[in-house]
Amino acid sequence: MFRTRTLAAAALATASMIVLAGCGSSAAPTSEFDPDEEVSLDFAWWGNDDRANRYNELIEAFNEEYPNIEINTTFTDFPSYWEQRQVEAASGSLPDVFQFSDSYLRQYGETGNILDLNEVSDYVDFSTFDEGLLGTGRLGDAQYSLPTGFSLWANFVNDDLLAEHGIELPEGGSSYAEFNDWIAAATDATGGEPFGGTDYTQRIQVFELQLRAQGKSLYTEEGELGFTEDELAAYWESGAELRDGAAIPQQELEEISPISGFGATLTASEMSWSNFLGGYLADSGASSITIVAPPTDDPSAKDLYRQGGLQVAVSANTDHPEAAAIFLDFVVNSEAAGEIFGTTLGFPASSSKLAGATLEGADAQVADYIASVEDRIGDTPPPAVVGYGSLEQKFWDLGKELGLGTKTVDEAVAEFFSEAEVILAG
Repeated sequence: MFRTRTLAAAALATASMIVLAGCGSSAAPTSEFDPDEEVSLDFAWWGNDDRANRYNELIEAFNEEYPNIEINTTFTDFPSYWEQRQVEAASGSLPDVFQFSDSYLRQYGETGNILDLNEVSDYVDFSTFDEGLLGTGRLGDAQYSLPTGFSLWANFVNDDLLAEHGIELPEGGSSYAEFNDWIAAATDATGGEPFGGTDYTQRIQVFELQLRAQGKSLYTEEGELGFTEDELAAYWESGAELRDGAAIPQQELEEISPISGFGATLTASEMSWSNFLGGYLADSGASSITIVAPPTDDPSAKDLYRQGGLQVAVSANTDHPEAAAIFLDFVVNSEAAGEIFGTTLGFPASSSKLAGATLEGADAQVADYIASVEDRIGDTPPPAVVGYGSLEQKFWDLGKELGLGTKTVDEAVAEFFSEAEVILAG
């Protein structure tokens, strides 16, 4: 998800900031829903055939309750999806209901392209969501979208590889220095087959956690960067030890892309979002993967947060806002959605959807992990800046260049801030 999400955002963000400006309207619904009226809604999402089959099953369940609301569906891969939404937003013809991403909240919300769900609150149950999760789709007082599920940042460890080489699990919630030592020791114990881990300083998410532990954030409520050049330089410099032989060389990762080093069993550990467990099990073929809490230099910090990236929104220009809200509510809140999707759209974000889900195997393991780090979960970050997808991708690309030795830390920092200045001024 990280790769597909950021590649699309990088290509579209600058153009979108121009094209979307002032293209929508968010007039409050003017009529009550007539349960006997025949209504047709367009619904779009990104995904694959498996997700399509699940949505078709969900729509069948929805139509048992609302036979008069016809749902017309379309889906594509992630990059194509946002290209199409950009065109529709420019012409005011977004689908009535569509899968949304919190990365685009400011971009679509501030330009009036998506409906404030408070205007159809009689048809949507907000009470089933944790306040922090509601915040992932909120700008000011406007609730523009709701999450289908959420993830937490996590540290994955391949139990098979550790058992083979007699290596103990890293301690969950250790300091970053201690985790670096574990990576180096694991690499020494195996001779680099596999390496202990990857250079996690390539990930903007780890930088974000370190900032949050200090009471800061990646970006401010006003849509500006929340850190300095010196702070970014110190973060990237902290990865020098990892890049100097402890972690898997970047060149080896380039050769197996898009599979990760962990998925290819070339590393014993990797940090990512908790919903990656199923994919890691499938890619690696491991019989067992343990999830431990990521490192932190402040054990009392509230650095983790519920990331509700996959959302659902309603077009501000829909002709049927009440019916659209009813369908959105069914997607994010119904027990049928929990039963049909399980955790494939993230760990169920609403209590009612969770009630319908059967948590077994990897799903149950993710649930146990989430419960184990409850004390580290803090407030939701401010909404992503416009163009965040581009900045996320730039961060990732520069981190890889550091790993390849094609840029120095000072050069990477200067290039990131130069890019950010252009994007945030757009």
